[in-house]
Amino acid sequence: MKNLSRINDDARWQSVLDRDPDADGQFVFAVQTTGIFCRPSCRAKHALRQNVRFFASAEQALAAGFRPCKRCQPDKDNARQHQLDKITHACRLLEQDAPITLDALAQQVAMSPFHLHRLFKATTGMTPKAWQQSWRARRLRDALAKGETVTQAILNAGFPDSGSYYRKADETLGMTAKQFRKGGDNLPVRYALADCALGRCLVAESERGICAILLGDDDAGLIASLHELFPAAQDEPADRPFQQRVRQVIASINARDIPLSLPLDIQGTAFQQQVWQALRAIPCGETVSYQQIASAIGKPKAVRAVASACGANKLAIVIPCHRVVRGDGALSGYRWGVARKAQLLQREARHEDK
Repeated sequence: MKNLSRINDDARWQSVLDRDPDADGQFVFAVQTTGIFCRPSCRAKHALRQNVRFFASAEQALAAGFRPCKRCQPDKDNARQHQLDKITHACRLLEQDAPITLDALAQQVAMSPFHLHRLFKATTGMTPKAWQQSWRARRLRDALAKGETVTQAILNAGFPDSGSYYRKADETLGMTAKQFRKGGDNLPVRYALADCALGRCLVAESERGICAILLGDDDAGLIASLHELFPAAQDEPADRPFQQRVRQVIASINARDIPLSLPLDIQGTAFQQQVWQALRAIPCGETVSYQQIASAIGKPKAVRAVASACGANKLAIVIPCHRVVRGDGALSGYRWGVARKAQLLQREARHEDK
């Protein structure tokens, strides 16, 4: 790497125009018309060359009367860590009881609303609004599970009133708050059991669509797993139309060239939804690593959380968590058994080779 502090101003200016990150730490540039100094890699709009001065360090720029840019923070030793600290602080503010607007949030962390929104999404994979809604949903689920009244749980979760909650009830819990508090009591969920190429299969359906596709070896174990997912749900008899939908699911499991076009009731946290959406984009016959999925959703450090989301998948094959492997290509855990995972991947690989 060149030592840019010892070459001429023309070379420094070119580094500024290129927003060269390798030049960071070797000099700063100041804009005389604004009184602000920046790192060479700063993403702010470029000033005119005649209005720019160069300094060997942030200390020299400060001594000359310039103030540091709030965006690139040239006076900080580790600007990226400082940005992460700001996003962490923003997350904690979003998790408070009182709702907060983007403008107010930006003011609290000393950033522009536009830059905060972009940096927040790049860091967390979610917008500030989505983060706040996800946090409210988590608090609501916890409160209802502890037996709080529906109204009190809604207000304690941070919803300004019950009306604002009910407008998003389906997105928040996947059922009404009263049904959730009772463990899904009175939520119509019916199921059927059938043989498939991978053993026994339980297909469950709510009023919104297919809500569970479980694989196993014995019916009792599958039914027990269903009751873990829907503790107090009523099991309704499977009528003829539902039986036909079950046959469609089994056909899709047995032959991967038959897509499943039925409505799905996919319930999960905002993070899980992100992971599952990324999984559904993996082509048949291909595999990706947990790290690649984490990077794809904008959270490269959330590898373990991605693995947990894969393990929480309730829709076998339809959400193809079996296509996720370790970084070295080795098979890892699978909710329905590593042997089934290997069988699925071998079958899909043969299909692609034809």
